[in-house]
Amino acid sequence: MAEKKKEDLMEKIVSLAKRRGFVFQSSEIYGGLSSCWDYGPMGIELKRNVKNAWWDYMILKRDDVEGIDCSILMAPQVWVASGHLKNFTDPLVDCKECKKRWRQDKLEDQSKCPECGGGLTEARNFNLMFKTFMGPLEDAGAIVYMRPETAQGMFVNFKNVVNSSRQKPPFGIGQIGKSFRNEITPGNFVFRTREFEQMEMEFFVPPEEDEKWYEYWKNQRLQWYHIYGIRPDNLRLREHDKSELAHYAKACADVEFMYPWGWDELEGIANRTDFDLKTHQEHSGKDLTYFDDQTKERYLPFVIEPAAGADRATLAFLLDAYDEEVKENGETRVVLHFHPKLAPVKVAVFPLMKKDGLDEIAKKIATDLKEDFTTFYDQSGAIGRRYARQDEIGTPFCLTIDYDTKEDNAVTLRHRDSMEQKRVKIEDLTRVLKEEIKNWKR
Repeated sequence: MAEKKKEDLMEKIVSLAKRRGFVFQSSEIYGGLSSCWDYGPMGIELKRNVKNAWWDYMILKRDDVEGIDCSILMAPQVWVASGHLKNFTDPLVDCKECKKRWRQDKLEDQSKCPECGGGLTEARNFNLMFKTFMGPLEDAGAIVYMRPETAQGMFVNFKNVVNSSRQKPPFGIGQIGKSFRNEITPGNFVFRTREFEQMEMEFFVPPEEDEKWYEYWKNQRLQWYHIYGIRPDNLRLREHDKSELAHYAKACADVEFMYPWGWDELEGIANRTDFDLKTHQEHSGKDLTYFDDQTKERYLPFVIEPAAGADRATLAFLLDAYDEEVKENGETRVVLHFHPKLAPVKVAVFPLMKKDGLDEIAKKIATDLKEDFTTFYDQSGAIGRRYARQDEIGTPFCLTIDYDTKEDNAVTLRHRDSMEQKRVKIEDLTRVLKEEIKNWKR
């Protein structure tokens, strides 16, 4: 029964996402393109807020991390040095009967097709990088790759950032950007897609300090999800076994989220040692060591990498926020309990009636609030229906302008989570809303 409820949750999230403008199937009018998704008006605001929250926490509020924005296309030698051309592969098998393709390492029974039970071909390695051509000729000399991760851009720019920012280890370089992986078996909505957005940071440390900073960033990244409202019992840190580690990693842990299909990766934190700087130094012939003018030591820094997916984080916040509350009259109230800083709309403004000047007062309030908050104006339908629409997109505060507003110069502020209502003077609205957002707790 519990498994059925989890499946129902995913179906409800996908339905709500389309109905309320969070996520649409890409190229839907042409039948859709597998594992590609478009973010609608509400979805792009939610995802943008997730990315802004990460950037604020990881870059803006720290003195030891610098931001960067690297090109999606890079010199092919980057992917030779990083090992992606040789090692970035999945074992692919084909069903001899129905011809469907599968990742061998994801099959419980690696001898038969999970779809039809047919026999499987021998496994062959399939490189996950998208290949394209630069320039007018489509020949071997024009091959370039769509980056499969944002990390390499930060490694090859290590010296540029050090020289221009005057940072010294321990310090980090962070960026948010698109990556592309030609996944064999994408799925679970926006969890695993071929085009996705990453929020990654490479933290360069003296080699002898790697374990200390690895523990530090594991705790910092878990705490970030707590701060923005994900319930602690839906999160855990899982340390990788040695058999799971990538060839470059000394240690790795996943922040895992309880998705409808069970525990799965939300973010990875890895101790990459000095592998990346060392291999780029060897292949490029450029000196990527750091010289400490205080200790007079020269060394290749170790790297601690917290790597999160913006799409996975957006899905996790959406799933965790979803709730169904049965009201006293037996009706079900669907509500998204987003942290106010993540909510696509912060405040909705409703005139009780579209007459007697109430709509003009409401429009003026909405216009003024837009200076500080993402604001939505709605004057159609009963107030209860307007509340319900905002609950479904996670708007934390609704303001109703009624006939008393003309007398007391105040409006009714309604809270999404508690549904409590109180009167607030119009001139105090910005201050009160900022305080409510600052003091919000799940």
